Amino acid sequence: MEKLGRLLEHLDYTLVQGDMDTEITGLVYDSRKVVKGCLFVCIKGAAADGHAFAAEAARKGAAAIMAQDEVEAPKGLAVVYTADTRYGLALASAAWFGHPAREMKVIGVTGTKGKTTTTYMVKSILEHAGYKVGLIGTNGIAIGSRSTPSHNTTPESYIVQEYFRQMADAGCQCVVMEVSSQGLMMHRTAGFTFDIGIFTNIEPDHIGPNEHSSFEEYLACKGKLFQQCRVGIVNRDDKHWEQVIAGHTCTIETFGFSGQADLRAADARLTQGPGYLGVSYRAQGLMDLEVEVDVPGRFSIYNSLTAIAICRHFQVAPEDIQQSLKAAKVKGRIEMVKVSDAFTLMIDYAHNAMSLESLLATLKEYKPARLVCLFGCGGNRSKMRRYEMGEVSGRLADLTIITSDNPRFEEPQAIIDDIKEGMAKTDGQYVEIIDRKEAIKYAISHGQPGDVVVLAGKGHEDYQEVAGKKYPMDERVLIQEVLEELAQGK
Repeated sequence: MEKLGRLLEHLDYTLVQGDMDTEITGLVYDSRKVVKGCLFVCIKGAAADGHAFAAEAARKGAAAIMAQDEVEAPKGLAVVYTADTRYGLALASAAWFGHPAREMKVIGVTGTKGKTTTTYMVKSILEHAGYKVGLIGTNGIAIGSRSTPSHNTTPESYIVQEYFRQMADAGCQCVVMEVSSQGLMMHRTAGFTFDIGIFTNIEPDHIGPNEHSSFEEYLACKGKLFQQCRVGIVNRDDKHWEQVIAGHTCTIETFGFSGQADLRAADARLTQGPGYLGVSYRAQGLMDLEVEVDVPGRFSIYNSLTAIAICRHFQVAPEDIQQSLKAAKVKGRIEMVKVSDAFTLMIDYAHNAMSLESLLATLKEYKPARLVCLFGCGGNRSKMRRYEMGEVSGRLADLTIITSDNPRFEEPQAIIDDIKEGMAKTDGQYVEIIDRKEAIKYAISHGQPGDVVVLAGKGHEDYQEVAGKKYPMDERVLIQEVLEELAQGK
């Protein structure tokens, strides 16, 4: 229990009725979860407006209501108005859980690409150096070695604070989290200060209905992080970096290939061996060390350089950084799966044209004998994505294997036919195999020396969604089953 005034002590609000000494038993923003004595926060969502449920919350026993628009409430019930209830929820949540972020070092990573990989690299380095680390991101929530799924890159503010409390209670000294532009726009990370905020890069993504109205708004949302952190670390090579930090209130450090960056990558080289592709380079400036990462591409240099820039603030020894980066792997992000010494196979989450083009262009730099791309497209989603991905794979891959990926309520063959329309704009070779396991079997059994084979689209996902139902399907499991079947001559 906590007094209402205590929960809202850092919020600008107006009390229109009731008493700030009201005892609060819980904090709720979903009217279906109202409990007697709670503070009900009216949130405007995409599907429903919580203000419409204020009277229902009162009937169910809520002791107080927070709103930004006028609501009707019985006399005696505490009602407070504030300019933005999402911001109000964030501050009340931080107070409700006892400001757990103050008990740990909190690292926030924002950017169009690289957030997930960077957070996992940071977690790997810090744990190798002896820290207990919590993680919040696209691939889930990790508290030390315990993991749970996540529904949003950056969860609602109440959920963030609840996880922070669990992490602090579990003895975590650091938390590294992905911070989406949507999360910043909706104040999901309000109510605490990041010790370190990171900007990786920005591209014109997430523009449209229910996301950002313009690239300028997208840029401004990313920039909010640098008004909410103590140290900001930004990619100086990104042409928008100065706009992102406009109005910053933190100390700024930079990284990149630029000779003006505080931490620089030099002498970059592509590396490869049986079943893997990677990069190596020398980090110079704020630190000086040789780095090798068994993940291909220029963006692997950026991701690892970002991780070094962060972990430098934790006095991590150079050898801890080197050993961790060499071993760092992220589920579903250019995840190498050893199936043969003759060719390389990997799993990646690339599920739109921009990410697929970036991935395939990166892999072509290694001059494979053939670049083989296996992918499908989701049902009940934009047909344009299918055309675009088909065209990208047809143009960049030597062989495309078109298959299924969450057909949902559409016929898998109809989706494949749309992908083939994009393929038809190129002279790319392709085969179509609806069943994803059979498609993977074809890719492995037809692998040739020097090939690079990428299974794109599923990444960390471990299900296939068909006709409204999710069925277990993990590509790592499928690969093992295929290898066993091939070994038995099936």
